[in-house]
Parts: sequence; structure tokens; C-alpha cells
Amino acid sequence: MSERPTPPAGGAGWLSARLATLRHSDFAKAGGLAIAMIANNVVALAATVVFARQLDDYGALAALLAYVLILSVIGQALQVATAREAVLGTLGRGPDLAATLRSWTRTLLVVTVVLGVVSALLREPIAAAVGVDEQWAAACGLPAGVLWLLLAILRGALQGIGDYRAVGVSLVGEQGARLVFGVLLAAVGLDVTGAFLGTPVAMGVIALWCGTALRDHLLPPGAEHPPPAPALRLRDHIAGAWVPIGGLVIVAVLQNIDVIAAQHRLDQDLASSYGATTVAAKMLIWVAIGIGFYLVPETSRRFSAGEPTRPVLLRSLSLLLLCAVPALAIFALVPRLLLRLAFGADRLLAVDALLPLGVAFTLLALTYLAIQYLLALRAVWFLLPLSAVAALEPILLLAAAPADPRDFALLVLAIQALACAVALALAFTRPRAGARQQPAARRPARPPRAAAGSTPRG
Repeated sequence: MSERPTPPAGGAGWLSARLATLRHSDFAKAGGLAIAMIANNVVALAATVVFARQLDDYGALAALLAYVLILSVIGQALQVATAREAVLGTLGRGPDLAATLRSWTRTLLVVTVVLGVVSALLREPIAAAVGVDEQWAAACGLPAGVLWLLLAILRGALQGIGDYRAVGVSLVGEQGARLVFGVLLAAVGLDVTGAFLGTPVAMGVIALWCGTALRDHLLPPGAEHPPPAPALRLRDHIAGAWVPIGGLVIVAVLQNIDVIAAQHRLDQDLASSYGATTVAAKMLIWVAIGIGFYLVPETSRRFSAGEPTRPVLLRSLSLLLLCAVPALAIFALVPRLLLRLAFGADRLLAVDALLPLGVAFTLLALTYLAIQYLLALRAVWFLLPLSAVAALEPILLLAAAPADPRDFALLVLAIQALACAVALALAFTRPRAGARQQPAARRPARPPRAAAGSTPRG
């Protein structure tokens, strides 16, 4: 029964302990999710290259995928809302949370089947509306959208219970499965339809994996059947997500409206090059989405416990800026080489717009994190000033934007700077902690030991 020796300072044991501490730190959690989101987009880019070379009509696949992504804003909002409510216990804890998720899963699977049948009967007009000839692929669009909602909810629950590793694995796994299944189904003769079907198949596989991971977390040994009644009905959960939906609609407008405006203000070749340039410039937004997977539940957890929340925001913003430095350096030093390697020599007409667009969308990434922070704090009124800025962008771009890509990008930069200033100002003027929301905070003070023991771990 000898005591374990204490590793000497500066020795291997000390280094191992420091590395272990770093691996479990908040910075490592946020950084891991950011890296997972980068990997997700690297695989997505690889899928784009593979399908573009494999298919004769890649444009049809792009149209079908855009059709599914119509529900993306709702899915992202439900993921944010699920993460927040899982932290606060609104959806139940342990077996009760498992019962809620099981009920929602059954509902969404039934909706998937019903929409599948309806879409199959209406496949011709749906395909015509999407603008593709692949009728059966078009018929799978709505069911695929519902599967994506289910996957978003399960990811949000994993965020809420703090399993960020599983969230990261699901992000990379979804894109990897989409690539593998899409290539295989297209190769056996299904062509565009097969490439598209890889997406809902991947969603179903990863949703099953997320459900298994949640079951392992939430159901103790021997508890095979959770309580039958969900803590919250799905329709009530969706109705309560209107603020996240509004916040993410603002981000979607700020992120995408410039490409649409460019189609009106720039000639065809310039608009095409501008569109390719924005793909590279928006890389930091995807990093911010990964960091947001950490930001929302951690902020919610601290806010509900009456602990300071601002350090979570500062840590998230710092990590994003750390990632932005090398990206902006590349945009400044070798923009032509980057765009030539990524999109070819015929997409270089807007190369001078890359750096201002990179700065603009870095600011939008900061705006996104500020909005996620405000959503975690249950703020509402921030929607008004940010909606005004989002509404101002298309007006300015369509009415006053110059016909030169670089000057056009500079106007986009000015608008994003305004949005970022408003969002950060609103975020940093919110309360630092949520003690005022905690009912126990209004009761008589308890003994120090009991009060400390009752505070949830941040």
C-alpha cells in the first residue's frame, strides 16, 4: 500500500499531467470542435471535386443539395435550442432526456415516411420546381431534410451533455459517409440520383450513431426502457426556437446575399470569379460554427449556475482570431496561387477581392459567435438592430455597389464591420452571469458548504 510518488517538477510526469490538463481544458474543447469543422469542410470539398469529375451533370446534384439545405437554418436553430435546453434540464436529465429524444425520434421518423410517400406521388412537379430530370432523387429531398433535422437535434443533445468529441466525430463522419455512399451509389449506375442519395443515407447512419452515443450516456446499466412521457413535446420545442431561427436567418442573409447581389451588379465572368473567391473567403465562418458547438452549451451552463459567462465568449473569440491570422496571411500573400489551385486559372478575375472578403467574413464569423452567445443567454431584442443591418446589406449592394469586384468587396467589408460592431456591443453589455435567473439566488443564503456543493460544474 505504498503511496504513488509525486512526479518531480519538470519531469516526464509533470509534462504528462500538463498535457492531460490541456486536453480537458475549455480551450481544447473549443479548438477540437473547430478542427472537426475544418475537417468536415475539407471532406466536403473533396466530395465536390470527386462528384464534379464523376458526374456528367454536377449542376443537377448541386440543385438537389440546395433543395435539402432549405431546412438548414431550422436545423441549426433546433440544434442550438436543444443544446441550451439540455443543459438547463428542460428536456429532462438521464433517462428522462432519453425518453424525450426517443419520442422526438419516433415523430420525425414517421414524418420522414409520410413525406417520402407524398413526395413519391408528386415527384414530377417537385423535380420540375427544382429544375432537374432526376425525379426520384427530387422525391427524396423532403425526407432528407427531416432526417437532417433529426441529426441536428441529436447533435444538440450531445452538446448539451458535454460530449464534444462525439459531436466532432459526427461532423466529420457525416461528410465522409456522404462521400463514400454517394460515390458507390453513383458508380453502380445511379449517376446523379446515387450521388444525391449518399446524403440522406449518411444522415441516417450518423443519426443512428449519435443516438447510440446518447443512449450510452443517458441510460444507466439495467435501465433498458426510459419513462414513456417526454419532458417536452417536439412541437413545443420547435415553437420555442423562433429566436434561434431569427438569429441564424440574420447570419444566413449576411453570409450569402453578396453572391446574389454580385449576379446583378457584376458581369457574368466577374460574378463567376467573385462567387469562387467568396468560397475561399468564407472559410472562417465554418470554423466559427465549430467553435459555436462549444460556446452555446458552456455559456448556458454557466449562466444557469450564476457563474461568469464572458470568459467563454472571450475564449471563443480569441480562438477564432488565432485561426484567422494564417488564413488572412495566405489571402494577402498568395491569393492568386490559392485561387488557381482551388478553382483554376479562369476564376482569377476577382483575385483582388480575396483579402477584403477574407476580413469581411472573419468579422461575420465574430458576429456569428456573438449571436450564439446571446442566444445562450436567452436574449431576444438583439434581433432588431441586427435585422436592420441584414436588411440594409441587399439595399446597399444592389443600389450602390460598384461594378469592380474589389470595390464591391470593400462595401461588403463595411457592412460586415457594422454588423460585427453591433453584435459584439450587444454581447458585451449583457450580464456577466445568470445568477439573477437562478431561483435559489433569491432565497436566504445557505451554509457555504451546501451552496458550493449545489453549483453545477461549469
